[in-house]
Amino acid sequence: MRAELLLDERHILGEDVFVELVVWRLPRAAKGSAHIFKYRLALVINGICVMRYDNEPGKGDHRHIGAAEEAYDFTTPEALLEDFWSEVERWTHK
Repeated sequence: MRAELLLDERHILGEDVFVELVVWRLPRAAKGSAHIFKYRLALVINGICVMRYDNEPGKGDHRHIGAAEEAYDFTTPEALLEDFWSEVERWTHK
């Protein structure tokens, strides 16, 4: 099995606000992850990535909120997207 792109979208939320969503299904777990998904979900405001969920190799599942980085408890792709969109809602309605 080869890596399969499941999601590759950009949503414009405002004049200077967008989200980018990229999710792959891998043939085996990436280094540092216990699941077969590779993802990068980002919220960009005024050209600055203010929030990002990702699982870059060797670091495992985590999220960046502003300058802070913290672990993220990945369960399913659906829960990941729900968590991300909930966080986007908080950021965009401040």
